[in-house]
Amino acid sequence: MLSDLKRIIDQISRDRGFDRKLLIEAIEEAVLSAARKKLGSRREIEVRYNEEYGEVEVFQFRTVVEEVMDEQTEIDLASALVLDPEAQLDDELGEKMDNIADLGRIAAQSAKQVIIHKMKDAERDVIYEMFQDRIGEVVSGIVQRFERGNMIINLGRTDAILPKDQQIPKRSFKQGDRARAYLVDVRKGTKDAQLLLSRTHDQFLVKLFEMEVPEIAEGIVKIMGVSRDPGFRAKIAVSSSDADVDPVGACVGMKGSRVQNVVQELQGERVDIVPWSPDPAKYAYNALAPAQVNMVLVDEDARSLLVIVPNDQLSLAIGRQGQNVRLAAKLLGWRIDVKSEQRYANLEDPGYQSLLALNGVEEALADQLLSRGILSTAILADAAIEDLTVLRAIGDEQAVYLIKEARKSLGLDPDAPIEIKRAELVTEQEEQADIPVTDQTVNDGAEEAPEDAPEDVATEDGDESGHQE
Repeated sequence: MLSDLKRIIDQISRDRGFDRKLLIEAIEEAVLSAARKKLGSRREIEVRYNEEYGEVEVFQFRTVVEEVMDEQTEIDLASALVLDPEAQLDDELGEKMDNIADLGRIAAQSAKQVIIHKMKDAERDVIYEMFQDRIGEVVSGIVQRFERGNMIINLGRTDAILPKDQQIPKRSFKQGDRARAYLVDVRKGTKDAQLLLSRTHDQFLVKLFEMEVPEIAEGIVKIMGVSRDPGFRAKIAVSSSDADVDPVGACVGMKGSRVQNVVQELQGERVDIVPWSPDPAKYAYNALAPAQVNMVLVDEDARSLLVIVPNDQLSLAIGRQGQNVRLAAKLLGWRIDVKSEQRYANLEDPGYQSLLALNGVEEALADQLLSRGILSTAILADAAIEDLTVLRAIGDEQAVYLIKEARKSLGLDPDAPIEIKRAELVTEQEEQADIPVTDQTVNDGAEEAPEDAPEDVATEDGDESGHQE
């Protein structure tokens, strides 16, 4: 039995990676707790593990007295001399207890709980030491269960948690599936899962490409930037230190095999691989692909780019719910304003500028006014209410307000009578004008278009707005 204890300690220390000394201390503490419950809490008891014999020894210490008043703390001189012939009054006499094997059911249960508690503490310490240096790596495990939307993944030695907000939206795993994720953090001293995982982290995408592309692992190809809309679309910028190595081709692989492996791991997330450039204009041109770009105007002080695209390319440049331009802006770390050729040309028109100068008139509304032949503030000041209410989202009250604002700007009487209806305003410009296509200003955190907006098509009112730094 005693040799079994030594064998068990050695086996647990070897198989589970526990510090042998800590395990022995846990056993000593457990036996001490059990002995006090069985023998009395007032006894001065000491527990030691005998390494040579592989046994736990329990000693009780009592004071030598002439007359015993408390047998738990005192021993008479005659009994003390039997144990130690040199014993004297007031000595602290230690005595080995031989009946520790029979500590009782409650005491044994207490000892078991102490050992379990100590082993759990030791286990947490071992897990922490094992994984703290692996933060930032991709780990793999088996999906064990789901708790309130969180996914519990068994990594072999321990379980890790993949929180609901770190899972790819609209994608799911089943119990028993193998899953890979990015190790974000290792927490110490918590009773819950110590390992925190993520599949939405930008670095998860980086690590997947490092695993698939040898040129990245070798340092020839470098990943210069990443932006993701997890589960839907991502952009990754790459460069090469070797003129003979095409960074985009290296990441795509033969017949797209490398990037497809990444896409498959991300369960269908579309990945655009963008050539990096130190020139922000060229970088923006690449990042907005597949849309064509005519011109990029750079404001380095404001870290802002004005991108001009053909009228028929604006929706493609913006993308569904502004996704394409938003990801490009995040990739560059610059604010990006995307405008169509027609709107950019309008900005040079004095009449158009006079409309924009009015309170309550933004570019989208100015574009609609132009489409109805209202080419300047002067024409707006002379318009009838019905000339404006035919435009989307303009009611009678707003029409009156805009006409009065136009009159104010021209120094006219804003309270002069306003016609409700008159002959439709028809001009040569109106007959030839096309309704301007929308443009986009992107910034992180802006309100997006409705989810049901068709892919790569501007919203109904002809304008989408947002901002990205």
